[in-house]
Amino acid sequence: MPRTLVARKTIAYARVSTEDQAKEGVSLDAQRARIEAFALATGRSVNEVIVDAGESAKSLARPGMRRVLAAVRSGEVAALIVLKLDRLTRSVRNLLDLIDLFEESRTDLISVSESLDTASASGRMVVQILGVMAEFERAQLSERTASALAHLRHARRPYGHAPFGWRREHNDLVEVSREQWALSVVRRKHEGGDSLSQIGRWLASEGFEPHQGGRAWRKQTVAQILNSRMALETSVPVAKS
Repeated sequence: MPRTLVARKTIAYARVSTEDQAKEGVSLDAQRARIEAFALATGRSVNEVIVDAGESAKSLARPGMRRVLAAVRSGEVAALIVLKLDRLTRSVRNLLDLIDLFEESRTDLISVSESLDTASASGRMVVQILGVMAEFERAQLSERTASALAHLRHARRPYGHAPFGWRREHNDLVEVSREQWALSVVRRKHEGGDSLSQIGRWLASEGFEPHQGGRAWRKQTVAQILNSRMALETSVPVAKS
């Protein structure tokens, strides 16, 4: 019986993270519109648009991206169109893996904003260079953010929820003596072998509540106050005031 040939298709991929959704020009609708305009101008027909809403680009483990990769691996995708490469991934390692996969599957990767098409050798080279530059920029941003937060911690200036042991007073953080006492007890309990669950039950029995909201002390919440940089960088009193 003769083998049936499946027509290969062109698909588009769009993604927004939680932060991106409010930004003009990066919404899912804006990405779709620009991709469709590009396809029309270049004589392509987009068979399907796969989206990931509210998903980070740090990992490829996203519902929509999984569908894209499965379709590419099956050999049914002739071309994948994205508005920008960072819609696919912000990791150079992941980008290079994707380029290798697309090459093996004979799938062209097309970026509208960067005017790139991996059907050509020069296109593949430029994609890799842009990926390296994007990761370098992201690393620099992370360093600047970490430096700024460290300055705020040392100056005891708030930059989010007031950590357990402190309260906000305008633009300053002020120690809460009873919570500082609780921190010293929590540390001793942890060093003595108490589990996070046991410590959480003790905090609840003493009437303490997490600053992030809610009344339950989950393991992760207890771990957060134990590993709080503010707590680690501050000498905590060992007696109840």
